[in-house]
Amino acid sequence: MPVRPVRLLGPSDATTSAVAAGLAALREEVELPGAHPPEALAEAQEAARRGPGDAHVPGPRADRTDVPFVTVDPVGSTDLDQAVHVERRGAGWRVRYAIADVAAFVAPGGPLDAEAHRRGLTCYSPDGRVPLHPTVLSEGAASLLPGQLRPAVLWSIDLDADGEPVDVHVERATVRSRAQLAYGEVQDRLDAGTADDLLRSLAAVGRLREARERDRGGASLDVPEQEVVRAADGTFGLRFRATLPVEGWNAQISLLTGIVAARLMLDAGSGVVRTLPPADPRDVARLRRTAGALGIDWPDDVPYPDLLAGLDSHLGPHAAFLREATTLFRGAGYRTFGPHDAAPTGRDAEHAAIRAPYAHVTAPLRRLVDRYGTEVCLAAVGGHDVPGWVQERLPELPATMSRTGRRVAAFDRGVLDLVEAAVLAPRVGQVFTGVVVDADEPRDGRVRGALQLRDPAVVAPVTSASGVLPLGGTLDARLDEVSVPHRRVTFVAA
Repeated sequence: MPVRPVRLLGPSDATTSAVAAGLAALREEVELPGAHPPEALAEAQEAARRGPGDAHVPGPRADRTDVPFVTVDPVGSTDLDQAVHVERRGAGWRVRYAIADVAAFVAPGGPLDAEAHRRGLTCYSPDGRVPLHPTVLSEGAASLLPGQLRPAVLWSIDLDADGEPVDVHVERATVRSRAQLAYGEVQDRLDAGTADDLLRSLAAVGRLREARERDRGGASLDVPEQEVVRAADGTFGLRFRATLPVEGWNAQISLLTGIVAARLMLDAGSGVVRTLPPADPRDVARLRRTAGALGIDWPDDVPYPDLLAGLDSHLGPHAAFLREATTLFRGAGYRTFGPHDAAPTGRDAEHAAIRAPYAHVTAPLRRLVDRYGTEVCLAAVGGHDVPGWVQERLPELPATMSRTGRRVAAFDRGVLDLVEAAVLAPRVGQVFTGVVVDADEPRDGRVRGALQLRDPAVVAPVTSASGVLPLGGTLDARLDEVSVPHRRVTFVAA
């Protein structure tokens, strides 16, 4: 897929102004929070000035500044939740994963805590993020910025030669990241053979964990991300960005940590896990029919994850299949358990796409639930009681995360729809060539589906009056209607 951003016409163009106005309207429509309340901001500023306060987080804090951690993130990231170090240990590996210790800055029950519960998640927008915590913390005192002493929750996970965990330890620590690296530069070093031992070890463990994921029956979809970009001159645009291999390997470290965290909590009988029900057999049968229609060979004895591993999202039929595959698993949520609610077991405890119990504990700067799961894991390993403030609010977390997750998802989709409309507004009536990545059953003599353009980087509704949309095939379509205020784009088959 192209990675070149498709730009609007110029910083003073009326359409660019319409995007800015549309973003403001969208924020109001989904009720996205604005600035943090003064009392929450004041608390954050005082916490940043004072430094981490361990009065409300039990246990000692180890000095792990000797470990040469690095962070690996998208270019320009400043809210750095994770720092990683991977090294050989005998025939296996030791993974150290330092996670920003947000609980050291946020007093339970205070204004900052209350506002975090209202927001739930950081929301990213092309004209600026809406952070879960004030930036004085999330991009400052609590962020694992390079060269800075930072409080962290440190996961040390020993793996055997096959990449399976054999031991885990969690502790509060002080760490210092040695370098802030971007995905692109890490991939370049690995490809050129100039990467150091840490990065080569990260890649090796990432590959092992991907193999173990396939063995479990888990699935990671290689679907290019559609991104909104904003240039230095203020213009907006779109691009499809194919993920780099190192992004998958880095994600496997986070998944590994989430898997061992879930097991700790389930064994302790208290905590919060991320669950996803298995795919409905009818949806799997539908996906098999889609594969057949696209000319993709899916033998009966080939598991779904093995099929995915052989697909290339740059190919039209494969892109259409991968898009359809994203609908296979629906209904993700959180499940809490404790003294009055037994821990789930078996498939009820699993995340179906991961095919293992899983918990969110690696992004506390950006996601509220991670702070709570982390405290339960620290208690389980440290042999002390779960803090009272965690037990008190744990049961309400699923509803909080569901509410705030729906809001962020609606905003993300609205942003893409808005910028797609703005990019295409000057081109109504023109004919474009794209790939049909979705097609419904005919209705009223028409077929409705989705058309993925390569230039500009747009996925938009398309209608065919002939009753045919070639799923996975190319199609010439005329841009029939665009409304920037309504975030609507419509194509018709030419």
